[in-house]
Amino acid sequence: MKHQPIIEQADPGRRAPVALWLLDRALRSMLRKGTLAIRLPDGAVRRYGHGAPHSTIAIHDWATLRRIALNPDLALGEAWMEGTLTVERGDLYDFLALCMSNLGQRPGPWPRRVHHRLRMAVRRLLMHNPVGRAQKNVAHHYDLGDALYDLFLDRERQYSCAYFKTPLDSLETAQAQKMRHIAAKLRLSPGQTVLDIGSGWGGLGMYLARAAQVDVTGVTLSIEQQKYASALATREGLDQRARFELRDYRHQTETFDRIVSVGMFEHLGAGHYREYFARLAALLKEDGVALVHTIASTGTPAAPHPWIAKYIFPGGYIPTLSEIAPAIERAGLVITDLEVLRLHYAETLRAWRTRFMARRDAAAALYDERFCRMWEFYLAACEAGFRHNGLVVFQIQLAHRIDSLPLTRDYIATDARDLPDPLQAPGQPDARPPVTLPPA
Repeated sequence: MKHQPIIEQADPGRRAPVALWLLDRALRSMLRKGTLAIRLPDGAVRRYGHGAPHSTIAIHDWATLRRIALNPDLALGEAWMEGTLTVERGDLYDFLALCMSNLGQRPGPWPRRVHHRLRMAVRRLLMHNPVGRAQKNVAHHYDLGDALYDLFLDRERQYSCAYFKTPLDSLETAQAQKMRHIAAKLRLSPGQTVLDIGSGWGGLGMYLARAAQVDVTGVTLSIEQQKYASALATREGLDQRARFELRDYRHQTETFDRIVSVGMFEHLGAGHYREYFARLAALLKEDGVALVHTIASTGTPAAPHPWIAKYIFPGGYIPTLSEIAPAIERAGLVITDLEVLRLHYAETLRAWRTRFMARRDAAAALYDERFCRMWEFYLAACEAGFRHNGLVVFQIQLAHRIDSLPLTRDYIATDARDLPDPLQAPGQPDARPPVTLPPA
């Protein structure tokens, strides 16, 4: 589906010869496979690369072209949001995937390298998340309103990477498989206490309480998520075994048999890793087991992406294993299992994006056209990043004692098969019509 750009009148402006030269040079060196055509503000078309896949974009004013040439990481997303960049052949994802597949993890043209070095110089400040700021950053994204997330999430509102055994799995099936997979890695027994750090809308916590008869405490910094999860637990009769509290994990005091954290670690910032794992070690009983599920990069340490940090996840950062492992070692914890989920998040984002676009008019009624374009860019860029730019998901299992778990990891698949299917558990009915995904 194509949408009209948010432009009242194209800016005739003056040509930007230096910026055009920079952009031309960058694209000629970057495009090694596929073809990108760009329609310039004066109507001229320039083509780069050769062969399939093909994408054509239009840049509607010279000021936008200058910004893209000088700072593409920030300006591309902003141009799409404002409608000063539109796609004429293919769709937004096709354009971003073409660019990212050619760029890979290379640094790119020199303006991009300059901005990267500047961000690296202040990366700790960009990721500094003390208690008060952390809650504001969480509210920026997670307190947008339940109606938005109901447009594209599954029934349990799992807003993290699903677990696809096959790309043909539905989103609901893959999210259910994710919860069973995590529960199996935790090796739960009835009566154990579980801390869920970053508990979201409570779907995972309530599943653990229901499936394994454990006592779950979920903590979140999102006011809307905490209210929703608490109300749902009461409605399902689980409020005695699944409690959700508005609290920073750093303020938690009692110890637990099991700790799980899904999709929260990315919000910490690299300067807080030692603090996080030290607190996790203090909260985990001596014979306990923890599972941290986080987006990660297979590249080298970097700085927060400027567009994502400004518009989507302020204070967030995608870590590398080389940044995570030393903090675990200093906390005295043992990595008992490490699984790398490679394309699972790409498939998850594809499903979210398809659902969001199918209900885009409803999103526009909730917000506006600019918001919808921002959200579309977020979902498309993240999917392309997981397919082409070295983004993965780590599931890191941790313990104090090296003998806390069986000798082999065969128990994970066995225990997962024995756990109840979350799709058969009571929950809120999903009244949304099914969405059929197109071929990948």
